[in-house]
Amino acid sequence: MVDIEKMVAQLDELITAHAALVQKSKYDDASDLPTESRVLMNRLESAIERITMPRSVYRRQLVLHKDLANFMKLPEFVGVAEALRDDLKAGWTESVVEQVHADMYGSYLDMAVALLDNGFKDAAAVIAGTSLEVHVRELCVKNGVDVEVDGKPKKADTMNTDLKKAGIYGTLQQKQVTAWMDLRNQAAHGNYGKYDISEVRALASGVRDFMLKYPA
Repeated sequence: MVDIEKMVAQLDELITAHAALVQKSKYDDASDLPTESRVLMNRLESAIERITMPRSVYRRQLVLHKDLANFMKLPEFVGVAEALRDDLKAGWTESVVEQVHADMYGSYLDMAVALLDNGFKDAAAVIAGTSLEVHVRELCVKNGVDVEVDGKPKKADTMNTDLKKAGIYGTLQQKQVTAWMDLRNQAAHGNYGKYDISEVRALASGVRDFMLKYPA
C-alpha cells in the first residue's frame, strides 16, 4: 500500500533539513556549504522521483532546473518538494498514487508476458496471478473494505467477494477475478496440466485491463 502520510513525513524532513542548512549558512542560498547542499539536493531529487511518475509535473520541474548551478538548483528542488507535499496532504494526488500502483504492477505483468514469450507459462501464471491478488487488496484498502478478519489477512477470494458486495464491481467481474485466481492457484500448487499457455496469456491481458478499469 502506498502510504501518503509516510511520503509527507519524508518530504517534511527534507524541507526542514533545508531550513536548518540555510540557518547554518552565511548566505540565503547556502552556497558556502557546497557539500551539504549537494547531499540534500540529491536526497530531494531521489525522494521526488521515488514518489512521483515520470511524466508528472513534479518530475518535469526537476528536468527544467537540472542545468542550474547547484546553489540555484537546491531552492528550486525544495519548492518542488513543498508543492508535492502540500498536494499530497490536500488529497489532490490520488491519481498519482494510482499511477504508481499501475506502473508497479504493470512491470510485473510485462515480466509475465516476457516469460510467456519464452515458453515459461507456469512462472508467468504465478506472477500475473499474484499481481492480481495484491491489486485486489489495494482496491479494498482504497475503498474502505477490511483486509483482515480477527487480526488475520483475508484470503484473496474473500476480498473479491467483499468488493462485489461493496459495489466496487459487479457479479460478472467477481466471477472473472475468481477464475483468474483459480488459475494462479493451480500454477502455485504445481497443477501445470490444468491450463495452457493461451489461458495464461489471457490472464495477463485480462488482469492488466482490470487494473486500468479499477485503479487502486
